[in-house]
Amino acid sequence: MKTHKFFILSTFTIIFLVGITGCKKYLNEPPENRTFTEETDYTKTENMVQPLIGVYQKLNRVDEGWSDFPLISVRGDDVNAGGLGDQQDFANTDLYSYNKDYWMYNALWQDYYSYIITANSAMEQVALYKQYASNKALADQYIAEAKVLKGFWMFQLSRVWGSLPVPPNSDPTELFNVPLSTKNEIMTMVSTWMDEAIPSLPAVRPNERGDLPGGVTRYTALAIKALANLELKQYQTVADVTGEIINSGRFILEPDFYQLFKIKGKLNSENLLEMQYSDLGQGTGDNYYYLFGFFGPQGWTPKVAGAGDGWGFWEPSLKYIKFMLDRGEKTRLETSVLFTDRGILELRKDHPDLPSWISHTTPSGDIINDFAREMFVSGKHYLPSDQLTPGRTNYGTNKNFTVIRYAEILLMYAEALTQGASGAAGSADQAVNEVRARAGMPALSGVTNAQVMDEKFAELAMEWGTRFFDMVRLGDVNALSYDGRTFTMEKTFLPYPQFQVDQLPILRTK
Repeated sequence: MKTHKFFILSTFTIIFLVGITGCKKYLNEPPENRTFTEETDYTKTENMVQPLIGVYQKLNRVDEGWSDFPLISVRGDDVNAGGLGDQQDFANTDLYSYNKDYWMYNALWQDYYSYIITANSAMEQVALYKQYASNKALADQYIAEAKVLKGFWMFQLSRVWGSLPVPPNSDPTELFNVPLSTKNEIMTMVSTWMDEAIPSLPAVRPNERGDLPGGVTRYTALAIKALANLELKQYQTVADVTGEIINSGRFILEPDFYQLFKIKGKLNSENLLEMQYSDLGQGTGDNYYYLFGFFGPQGWTPKVAGAGDGWGFWEPSLKYIKFMLDRGEKTRLETSVLFTDRGILELRKDHPDLPSWISHTTPSGDIINDFAREMFVSGKHYLPSDQLTPGRTNYGTNKNFTVIRYAEILLMYAEALTQGASGAAGSADQAVNEVRARAGMPALSGVTNAQVMDEKFAELAMEWGTRFFDMVRLGDVNALSYDGRTFTMEKTFLPYPQFQVDQLPILRTK
């Protein structure tokens, strides 16, 4: 069967509400409105995969969309927005001070809603092919894959904004006609969508798929169902679905935590969902990459001369680093954080006997120089210069972007059990200790919910806002009030982007 690469650009776009202001050269002008042609020949069922490829192209978007993850993830005591930059509203969002006119808010809204409508359109298109297809089960699978990604995007939007309109089909004007659904209603919808998709999806790891390597599988859908039910505090459902993933025996923790976030992490057997990028293994020519420069240092001395640096907008928090030092962490701290000399001096104020391995030189030999915006740099968004394809210089280019991984499944299972659920995939101790063993940490006995949440903090820092949303769900405002910030539950959701409020009257009723 032909293998399709997800970075292939789709041949279609959809009508959608647009209107954002630019940021540097990476924010392009809004695209012209276009829609599917009515000339599509649905009897040519060999083309049935093309709408689905268009959905994956949205997931792995290379032209725009780079600002979506930072906005979703910047709040929380694991990460800070880099200071002294030209994106003050981004920094203010990290401080729980929100500006409804900030371009990033509207960009996330516009991007994810356009992706959801693209997924709806793909499902409609595949359904038209299905009536002529000899392999109707394959059509059902393609529809299920699009539904899973639609659920992921809707899940993320609702965690950010709470109550939202849910697009019922591929017609964006229908957003004018639908009511707001509450966050709980949306999470229930997402869970239901996953139930609808699961029977039609292959029961394999994403990296075992030969047709669409890294594509959605049954276990991706189960993971998203678990995430949605975690938000609903439906802990027995969380235990059941994460337990099914664990008992499948298909997933393993990558033994080398450091390399998990490097080239070795691409299509790794730990990953249930990832955004895929490639330079095609060539030093020149086409290059499909995420803009990892957002997370990189503004100054470094790379091991491979000429490798580009970053923008300095993303900083692991001092609180997180001290938490890890107090736990005696090495593997996860050395992977998650890159240190400057200025940052090391700051740490010595409370930890005068820092381990000798804490250095401005990374384990891969790159030197992180002092720069004004940050004292620390995210190691999870760092690709060593000696892993760049020779001839490529953009920071992090050819690195994939991890979305959901097996360690999170294990920790969600343990969390559910410590919240009173019963499980058929072992004990909470076993799940937590599997994650801890990879990190070189001693085993725990009689693990508590607080210990599980600490483990999630250590393991999942700077990944998709997990820490922030965990603390919000548990109502732990004290954890989120740190370094001069004061968090209250009223600050859980961002305000609707003003541009969208102007367009959608339903948003003015909340």
